[in-house]
Amino acid sequence: MSANNDFKALTFKVSTVFSPAAPVNEQELFAGRIEQLRKIVDVVNQRGQHAIIFGERGVGKTSLANIIAGLFQSEEFLALKANCDSSDNFDSSWRKIFSQIKIAKKDFSMVFGKPPQTELFDFAEYHETLNPEKVRQILAMLTDKNSLLIVIDEFDRISEQSTKTMFADTIKTISDQSIDATLILVGVADSVEELISEHQSVERALVQIRMPRMSQQELNEIFDKGLPKLGMTIDDNAKRHVTHLSQGLPHYTHLMGLHSARQALDEKSKNITLSHAGKAIEKSIAEAQQTIQSGYHKATMSSRKDNIFKQVLLSCALAKTDELGYFAAVDVREPLTKIMNKRYDIPSFSRHLYEFCEETRGPILQKTGKQRRFRFRFINPLMQPYVTMQGFVSGLLKEEYLQTH
Repeated sequence: MSANNDFKALTFKVSTVFSPAAPVNEQELFAGRIEQLRKIVDVVNQRGQHAIIFGERGVGKTSLANIIAGLFQSEEFLALKANCDSSDNFDSSWRKIFSQIKIAKKDFSMVFGKPPQTELFDFAEYHETLNPEKVRQILAMLTDKNSLLIVIDEFDRISEQSTKTMFADTIKTISDQSIDATLILVGVADSVEELISEHQSVERALVQIRMPRMSQQELNEIFDKGLPKLGMTIDDNAKRHVTHLSQGLPHYTHLMGLHSARQALDEKSKNITLSHAGKAIEKSIAEAQQTIQSGYHKATMSSRKDNIFKQVLLSCALAKTDELGYFAAVDVREPLTKIMNKRYDIPSFSRHLYEFCEETRGPILQKTGKQRRFRFRFINPLMQPYVTMQGFVSGLLKEEYLQTH
């Protein structure tokens, strides 16, 4: 193969390593999350324990769910995964699970006291509405031959409160009766509160595993695991630049990794430099979700040339946060002072923070707490790195700031 054809072939292969639009499926390319994986292994190995994985959007929960299902699949262990959507209820969620399994009619019939038959049972033929007790009976029958792991992703998309109550009841009953089935729910933080509030006693059977944003080291692994598959390398300063701008969200590391690798290949190089990474940021901004782009425009547009909405929003994106992503007005002061190169006190930008929480500018932020003690966070976590990248491309944010924070 000629050198030109080699670079062309690699250009197409890059998207098998960097996948910003889809969760990671291959265990070899899955970066970090060792602590979370260990907790899940402990849960699976302890009968009567179940788990809920929760965290912000974009932190890699679905990628972890994909890895879990593949990690435990074996002859002795049956691992199943299903995704919920907004139309699902308790019955439809479990049908998605059970329809993946081949069940002998004789086994299934015996569960409900019907005459045994030898053919395979098609779950589509079962017309009774599933409830926690019927699910328990089916799980007890299935685990007579295999241990069972069930991963239910996008649990937070279920809207019916009654469905969440029935899931809590199911966890309680299969835990109390020590059935060899582990249920892992994947959602956002609100999912935990709603599930436990419906059944306080379920808390002891449900291990809560928080997925924080990824560390710098974990984001580095995306490059360290992926680039060798392409026969490519990356300079340390370029890698640091991309992972810092990603602000803990692997989506943006994958997105900028994709474009920086292709930029290098377009220039007939198999090494990614800081220059390639810089050009990749502009491409990543242009290809960001339309809702992100329009949300940023709505939040920062103004007819006044001396407005500082872009600068204040960038300072919000750079502010120090707590583990739930919230920051206070005082946390915005330091980055804004550095960006504007002059002292800014809270009264000079508090109006901007409140406007970001209103319909006129989004809302792009949400606030919690009481007057003078309000805390803020981005409604869509994916907006935060986008704002930072916009600040870098526009010149509001300098490379030196990235290197020292």
